[in-house]
Amino acid sequence: MDPGNNTGISKFHLLGLSEEPELQPLIFGLFLSMYLLTVFGNLLIILTISSDSHLHTPMYLFLSKLSFIDICFTSTTVPKMLWNIQTHSKVINYAGFLSQMYFFILFAGVDIFLLTVMAYDRFVAICHPLHYMVIMNPQLCGLLVLVSWIMSILNSLLQTLTVLRLSFCTEVKISHFFCELNQMIQLACSDTFLNTMVMYFAALLLAGALLAGVLYSYSKRVSSTICGISSAQGKYTAFSTCASHLSIVSLFYCTSLGVYLSSAAPQSSHSSAVASVMYTVVTPMLNPFIYSLRNKDTKRALMRFSGMAVLKGPIVQGLKCP
Repeated sequence: MDPGNNTGISKFHLLGLSEEPELQPLIFGLFLSMYLLTVFGNLLIILTISSDSHLHTPMYLFLSKLSFIDICFTSTTVPKMLWNIQTHSKVINYAGFLSQMYFFILFAGVDIFLLTVMAYDRFVAICHPLHYMVIMNPQLCGLLVLVSWIMSILNSLLQTLTVLRLSFCTEVKISHFFCELNQMIQLACSDTFLNTMVMYFAALLLAGALLAGVLYSYSKRVSSTICGISSAQGKYTAFSTCASHLSIVSLFYCTSLGVYLSSAAPQSSHSSAVASVMYTVVTPMLNPFIYSLRNKDTKRALMRFSGMAVLKGPIVQGLKCP
């Protein structure tokens, strides 16, 4: 392959998770099912929280924001993959490649910040319950969400602008189902030292620091809650709740950081693509169940919302009858 300037690149080839023709229907059905479950599950959480006044609290405000970001995050990659399988086309043009990369990094960043903000919210609620409403006031909640978006936009813009300076070969084949940043850096034909340093710096500064904050928050929650509960059943319930939340956070952080930080070491592109599925598709799909269905308030709100939706149809139909 001959190196060429990136302005001469018209398209890239996303090879996906497998090039075996007989596996394409299975991959299409699996990812379509997970995508629909992610969209409908998170959308149900958003509608339930917005329709129930009892859930208009900081905790559920952040949860609704996380659900919206999870829908956007998954929608940057999976629909394009499904379209490529359905049309038997693996092509994405240069503009599409840059757009997908920008929005993927953006929503991934907001997702990481919101997970950290939610961990801080629970830390205040458990360790400082008497001052919770004073600390987590609407101004602070809005500021936390705003800072999450600003920091993520700046990081995504920086990463995308550094990719613009790269030159690629005339024929670019990506062993992945979307344009992941570390994959594109590895495929560049020009010097990638600056891009690699920027990627590592952002991963360590943002994801690493935020992960440390999440772990500290959970450690304080466990020590404050579990150690203060006398019954064995109460300790088990508290521990299982914290463990389930922490397992999802760990899955997202460990797989995403592992994919990016291992880019300097020789590895299989296919294994990297499979690992990316865990934080791009599986985690957003599981978030509604982990953060909502294990919560009694949310389950009651879901039942009320479902009952309203069921009753609304006959009532509207009755009003329309002559």
